[in-house]
Amino acid sequence: MNTTEKTTLVLASRNRKKLREIADLLTRLDVVLVSAADFPGAPEVAETGRTFAENAALKAATIAAATGHWTIADDSGLAVDALDGAPGVYSARYAGPQSNDQQNNEKLLTQLRDLSDQRRGAQFVCCLALADPQGTIRVQVEGRCRGQLLHEPRGQNGFGYDPLFWIPEYRKTFAELTLTAKSVLSHRARAFEKLIPRLGQWVSPSACTAHHFSDGDQNQWECASSAKAAIRDAAPRGQRTEA
Repeated sequence: MNTTEKTTLVLASRNRKKLREIADLLTRLDVVLVSAADFPGAPEVAETGRTFAENAALKAATIAAATGHWTIADDSGLAVDALDGAPGVYSARYAGPQSNDQQNNEKLLTQLRDLSDQRRGAQFVCCLALADPQGTIRVQVEGRCRGQLLHEPRGQNGFGYDPLFWIPEYRKTFAELTLTAKSVLSHRARAFEKLIPRLGQWVSPSACTAHHFSDGDQNQWECASSAKAAIRDAAPRGQRTEA
């Protein structure tokens, strides 16, 4: 299938790093992923929801209606156990409305400076929403990834809180993982693992294989995955396991 036959899928974000990461997760679908930044008339969407799910749905519906294309939106962030789930939906602007990644990380480290490693548990949460060209939400899913927060940043990859988020079983931060490893292990990857079969059903059915299951004789969609190989590659030597 050539590019002109592929469905345009808009990412309701202007974050180019996020666009590259999500494009890598969607390589098996016959879609062309573009950013909201590619549509000059697309509005900035205020994240006024009280939850990640509400914000994802708001962004997907608004950008889809504005562009007339299928649109996917994610709202994700960090939930720190010792901070009762903060920064949560305020992750991107934790240090203030115009704050950047470094400022957000510095504020977080200041708040956690007196906590031992055992009290630095956290999880990344990602909620995804898919809207049709009319702005109706068709699918919503969620993915999570547990880890710990370091006392100082490590790694040059990723964005946001990635340099602080340590995955003990792999002995690396998100910012030290390769894109291939992160495309399997991260909260966003786990959310897309749930979304892709349903995304294929709505947007790109030719990219998925139909299977019939006995329960209710419903037709369900399943896409091929390289998760097992990627997890093995991501694990440090001596700790690799079969997935």
